[in-house]
Amino acid sequence: MDSRATLNLQDQKDVRNVLQNPSLVPTSFMWPKEDLVSGGEELNEPLVDLDGVLKANADEAVKQRAIEHIRSACLSHGFFQVTNHGIEPSLIDEAHQHMLSFFKLPVDEKLRAMKKPGSTFGFSGAHVERFTSKLPWKETLTFAYHQDSKDPVVDFFISTLGKDFEHTGRVYQRYCEAMKRLCLDILELLAISLGVSDRMYYRRFFEDDFSMMRCNYYPPCHDPSLSLGTGPHCDPTSITILHQDQVTGLEVFLKNKWYSIPPIQDAFVVNLGDTFKALTNGIYKSSLHRAVVNRYKERKSLTFFMCPRGDKVVRPPQDLVLAVGTRKYPDFTWSQFLDFTQKNYRVDEFTLQHFSNWISASKPLNKLDIYKKDAI
Repeated sequence: MDSRATLNLQDQKDVRNVLQNPSLVPTSFMWPKEDLVSGGEELNEPLVDLDGVLKANADEAVKQRAIEHIRSACLSHGFFQVTNHGIEPSLIDEAHQHMLSFFKLPVDEKLRAMKKPGSTFGFSGAHVERFTSKLPWKETLTFAYHQDSKDPVVDFFISTLGKDFEHTGRVYQRYCEAMKRLCLDILELLAISLGVSDRMYYRRFFEDDFSMMRCNYYPPCHDPSLSLGTGPHCDPTSITILHQDQVTGLEVFLKNKWYSIPPIQDAFVVNLGDTFKALTNGIYKSSLHRAVVNRYKERKSLTFFMCPRGDKVVRPPQDLVLAVGTRKYPDFTWSQFLDFTQKNYRVDEFTLQHFSNWISASKPLNKLDIYKKDAI
């Protein structure tokens, strides 16, 4: 084991000791006051009923209501919740149970899945492998979902944690497959809501996706006024579908205030990321959001990030270029944008524009801009 990996291993153990001690909030976990301004007021985001809206015999009034809800939310902040999505409650419950079982393991067992240097996949305590300050009060487990192998999620769990975790891998394989189906339906509705003449434009763009799944675990924190579960950020990805347990924690920044997005039983939170914002030519929003921690209760969330293959060129439909009058962002690939976010700084509301400025000043896309499987 090299020195960097040895240091990372010890860092992860140190972080776990901190997160298990609710009376301690070290300096490295403290956030600036401007990031800790409390919210509380609930976001008045729409609840979109997906029941049958894409069927050929769908009730037109119901369909239009869903589309208008989506359009209104995405023009304002890019967050909405969906119900009657077709995902079995038993699958959601099982995914939560396996997540809790993993995070309750002794730290040495979890570290068998520790992120390797330069990788985004694996177990992490407080993202200590990337940052030394403003650490998030959480643990994560991240893995890829794609079509390059038959059962990529199962393979991940077996290869990192052993044969005993094959069933866990199969649960998350089914969960990711369900999330992709839901994402593709939502992408079709997003195209309709934008008035794109080819309603299948986004669905086709993401059909051969290379997405990722992240399980988030937020232990109780002795002083939530000092730390955050996840700091303010915009998702660099395209579409995020999140299922949170019944402990409130997700907040979105809108009109200079933080608003909470309360959990709704059997509903999924959907939010747009910067890559999809670029795919709409800037018409739809990608907003800052964060996760606050709780003094008394642990919190869990299942997060699926829909991503295009890394070599796909991110380019909005011509309809939306004409609607705005010009291209707001240059052509780029997802792998380029991801690499930029991983190597530069924490993703915020200015990242996409900074990246656009950088890519415009760089050489044009060419065959060297290839996809790296382990980049996500």
